[in-house]
Amino acid sequence: MNTATFIRQHRTDDVRTLALQARRWPEVDMAFALSQIQGWQTARQKLPEWARRDDVWFPPHLSLEQCSSEATARYKCKVVERLLASDERQKGTLVDLTGGFGVDFSYMARLFEKAVYVEQQERLCEVMRHNAACFGLQQAEIVEGDGVAYLREQQNQVALVYLDPARRDAHGSKTYAIKDCSPDVATLSDELVEKAQWVMIKLSPMLDWHAAVEEMKYVSEVHIVSVGGECKELLLILRQKACDEKRLYCVNDDDVFACAFNQIAIPVNMVDNLSSARWLYEPHASLMKGGCFGELAERYGVKGVGQNSHLFVSDKRVEGFPGRSFEIQSIMSMNRKEVKTKLGGLTKANVAVRNFPLTVVELRRRLHLKEGGNDYLFATTVGTTHTLILCKKQM
Repeated sequence: MNTATFIRQHRTDDVRTLALQARRWPEVDMAFALSQIQGWQTARQKLPEWARRDDVWFPPHLSLEQCSSEATARYKCKVVERLLASDERQKGTLVDLTGGFGVDFSYMARLFEKAVYVEQQERLCEVMRHNAACFGLQQAEIVEGDGVAYLREQQNQVALVYLDPARRDAHGSKTYAIKDCSPDVATLSDELVEKAQWVMIKLSPMLDWHAAVEEMKYVSEVHIVSVGGECKELLLILRQKACDEKRLYCVNDDDVFACAFNQIAIPVNMVDNLSSARWLYEPHASLMKGGCFGELAERYGVKGVGQNSHLFVSDKRVEGFPGRSFEIQSIMSMNRKEVKTKLGGLTKANVAVRNFPLTVVELRRRLHLKEGGNDYLFATTVGTTHTLILCKKQM
């Protein structure tokens, strides 16, 4: 049995067990096989298109852990297509200065006449060279070297430079601040926009996007990208040429909520009381991070529930709200008798607190509620009244 066959036949098996039984297959390059099996098992969820193929090579675990998912890579392609379409110069050259596993590069390269992948690690360059051939990326050029040095050697402006700065320090610990990442894109911003029509930078979703915009020059767009309700990436688009309107994009799967920077500070129209409220809405993760609640409420005709709750209500159902929708079953104060009457025999619920004096654990203990079930209980403050809103989630 050769190594490729072994990988195909055993890729769902436990890697540790295979390692202990390695003597059974002396003809197999076991170190390579085990790394590929482990990589495939990770890629099944993160990169399903790649996992369906038998010819793709996977990199060391850390590079696979840090790479973009298929979903976020495809979103970047949509952004790049729009940027290229807005420019008179179509296609042109892509330069990825921080190659890594090359997921983003492999998807975006298809949009360009030429695509350059720059990476310092020899093994990752070997993996990318192999995978580029598998995917038919004839326009791809693989360069082993330092991305910043490569950038400085270039004489001509390219269409797009892409960077995903390493978010680990010298000790291998995770870091999030722009200045602590390598390369430090804030100090490079002048050089980047001189060498590229557009610059796309992938940053940690942990970053405050307002602070990132303050730290970076030339930002024209901010993209907060979530998948399945979980915030995955913060993308900045830089351009030397001044843009007419800087824009924020809050993305969750196929849902994109976009607004201009000057719309973000629009105040939320608050509800006076909840007597007529029949539906409750919770924005998805990217909108929560984006903070454009006033524009969101105005666009969908909903009203805010108290200061800083980031929950919204309406008397009629609003279709297509970007987030979760709930049908309100009951509204009550924290009065013990009222709670007992309106919660009835409820023994478990999904509890969330927003702008409320108790934690979820404390509220559960007080209400004698276990976690789970089909009921959702939101605890918040309306005016000066601590309020409980019992709901059913709507699909």
